[in-house]
Amino acid sequence: MTVTNDVPQTPDVQPVDAVILVGGKGTRLRPLTLSAPKPMLPTAGLPFLTHLLARIKAAGITHVVLGTSFKAEVFEEHFGDGSEMGLEIEYVTETEPLGTGGGIRNVLPKLRADNVIVFNGDVLGGTDLRDVIASHDAHAADVTLHLVRVSDPRAFGCVTTDEDGRVLDFLEKTQDPPTDQINAGCYVFKREIIEKIPTGRPVSVEREVFPSLLADGRRVFGFVDSSYWRDMGTPEDFVRGSSDLVRGVAPSPALEGQRGESLVHPGAGVAPGAVLIGGTVVGRGAEVGAGARLDGAVVFDGAVVEAGATVERSIIGFGARIGPRALVRDAVIGDGADVGARCELLRGARVWPGVTLPDGGVRFSTDV
Repeated sequence: MTVTNDVPQTPDVQPVDAVILVGGKGTRLRPLTLSAPKPMLPTAGLPFLTHLLARIKAAGITHVVLGTSFKAEVFEEHFGDGSEMGLEIEYVTETEPLGTGGGIRNVLPKLRADNVIVFNGDVLGGTDLRDVIASHDAHAADVTLHLVRVSDPRAFGCVTTDEDGRVLDFLEKTQDPPTDQINAGCYVFKREIIEKIPTGRPVSVEREVFPSLLADGRRVFGFVDSSYWRDMGTPEDFVRGSSDLVRGVAPSPALEGQRGESLVHPGAGVAPGAVLIGGTVVGRGAEVGAGARLDGAVVFDGAVVEAGATVERSIIGFGARIGPRALVRDAVIGDGADVGARCELLRGARVWPGVTLPDGGVRFSTDV
């Protein structure tokens, strides 16, 4: 069942808490996540988590609990108590990995509302969260799962539902999926369900909690739509998600002004003749030299792209340097790395923080 975007907000809607799970180490995005948690990486010029918090605020939810672990202090240092965003943010830190279900159970002492909307902290989405909550209320559900339809569901866990939207089964990744509906990493729980999640050990919501609820006949429903959705866990998806935000393909209440081919922070410098297209982002204090070509590039604060260099669908870490006439395509350059002139880094290359590549030191073509 799909609830349309014109669901009215009635005065007697019960308060909802939001929980965001941000404890992962972001290993697929290394080396960028060696220095910062994945949800704090700059995405369209803002920490990724800012976009999700803005969506939560736009839905009328003000109390947010962050379930942290890896580099937990970074979140509170940046967002504080949330008042600058009109939110009240609290923090709960896992001292040992608890899994998705255990992470949700771990924040229970901070929860106040009878219904709780839970997010994986690395998903970029466009669904109006009020619709998901309205669907949960309309079905008197114990748990509601946000499901999205994708063209190729083989890489995801699939969720089948009946004509009323009730969840029938959870399926692991398969080469012959029976449905195009996948788990979008957003759930609405009744508080009483969270209270029953086991404590003191790792628990998976996908493999343990949800199947157990189905076996017990609890009311588990899916809210299905085809809104924008992207798991930002890989460099390719991170670059595309940032680009989609810049170009307006992905919505974010945190971004103001007109969308376009590039987003350049006011403190950055872009020389004449440089070409910035494809949703490129140039961060604070970054410099782009004359004749450089950036297509779908994510250039973090303080990075330098020298004259004549080409950067395509790549992430350039904080303070890194790309030398003159270098080519960086589908690559990740760590913080403070120095890529020499005429180097060629292609097809998934990753340069670790602080590494220096000499001029012409890495090539894929034979000419120098």
